Amino acid sequence: MNEIELKFQVPAAKRQALLRALTQTKGKAKANVKTLRLQAQYFDTPDQRLAKAHVSLRLRQEGDAWVQTLKCPGENRWTRLEHEVPRAADSGEPALDVALHAGTAAGDQLAAALGDQAARLQVYYATDVQRTLRVLRSTGVQAEVALDVGEIRADGDRRELHEIEFELKSGSVDALVALAARWVERHGLWVDVISKAERGQQLARHALAVAPMYAQEMVLKEPYSPDAALRQMVGACLAHLLPNAAEVAGGVAQPEHVHQTRVALRRLRTALRIYGDWSPAVDADWESALATLFGQLGGVRDRDALEADLLPALRAAGAPLAELPAEAQGKAIDDVLRAPATTHLWLALIVFANGAEQQTDAPLPVGGLRALAAAKLDHLHSQLAKDAKSYADFADEQRHRARRRLKRLRYAIEFAASLFRAKKVQAYLQRLKPAQDALGEYNDLVVAEQAFAQLLPAQPEAWFALGWLAAQRTELLDASEHRLGKWAKKPGFW
Repeated sequence: MNEIELKFQVPAAKRQALLRALTQTKGKAKANVKTLRLQAQYFDTPDQRLAKAHVSLRLRQEGDAWVQTLKCPGENRWTRLEHEVPRAADSGEPALDVALHAGTAAGDQLAAALGDQAARLQVYYATDVQRTLRVLRSTGVQAEVALDVGEIRADGDRRELHEIEFELKSGSVDALVALAARWVERHGLWVDVISKAERGQQLARHALAVAPMYAQEMVLKEPYSPDAALRQMVGACLAHLLPNAAEVAGGVAQPEHVHQTRVALRRLRTALRIYGDWSPAVDADWESALATLFGQLGGVRDRDALEADLLPALRAAGAPLAELPAEAQGKAIDDVLRAPATTHLWLALIVFANGAEQQTDAPLPVGGLRALAAAKLDHLHSQLAKDAKSYADFADEQRHRARRRLKRLRYAIEFAASLFRAKKVQAYLQRLKPAQDALGEYNDLVVAEQAFAQLLPAQPEAWFALGWLAAQRTELLDASEHRLGKWAKKPGFW
């Protein structure tokens, strides 16, 4: 069975009000509310084969009944393959039996993940949850709403659970999102696509957060329409974005979660900017909302890159002051990603990515989707070729614009790469990388110059850093001009 659900975290200040809204009307208990204690054990091999395959296998006691459940990845983060088997428990807890899932799509994934290691399955972590369950009906949808309050346990460690899920039982995803959005607005919920199984694996590893998610290769296949292709691009960006954003919103993020959230936002903005006219369903307001959000997450300055590369060299040169000034403190990034406006944006994009293809009367050109993509890439390539000719005369802001264009070109190619010959795409991207690296190094220098210049009034020793950076400027500028010009001389693969 393909399960579609939306899961949200509940802010502590809203938990009692949400419970009342779910269970009461004017102070009286609702008749269609059920409460159930769920105690589950999750299994994996010692080398965590199921975790690596994003598969969860559990035995759960639901009141007096037992159920064995297998969950596997679906097409995206809000759909999953699920296969449940009721288990008899006349003499206590039943034994796990993986053969019960044989012959199902989820069972095939389980078999592939386990190989010949089924006999090594053991309890890896457990959950103990009080579930409050209610079926909600609204225009165009029937949804099962589950409020889970409890904890995950693994090897002596515990993690609190307090989350609410909206599972589609009948109707459309659009209507499910509209229903959930009303609860988001009322109770300040924020999207969390990380499953209990992933949280359990995290706890078993004694990690503060789940591992950062990176962009995955995507495949577009003819004869996709432009509309369907764009929806798949947005879906791929959300699969990269939402797990990282969930950890940032939860206040447990590592620097790499923040970095990957920003990278995913850049990729999403590129998909909508370059290919956005492929679908009439794109909302023009998305770009401004995403741009604002990206700015709140740090704008163009990548301090982590400076700390990793440029500042160590400055310290090695003996600079008396080789630390960046503290950034001005605006709204905390976890607050930004928990804000209802951000959650509504994620939900709108989920609806778009999961929506049905919109048919148009406009015929595809000869060459189909590949020809349309080639025209987009050719336009970007031509812009950058012009930038390459004038790069030495540009102001720093214009050079930064060229760097952004280069990134957009790379992302645009990655979205459409499967439409072209793989070897040609890879060869082109390999030629592109030295130019992107060189422009990035020059931009880091400019960012560092601006940062140290701010320190001068109070810390004159910043002059050493500025002098050292000025000595590097000519070399880095020449390198970026040379590599961009060298790349621009060769045609595109399309």
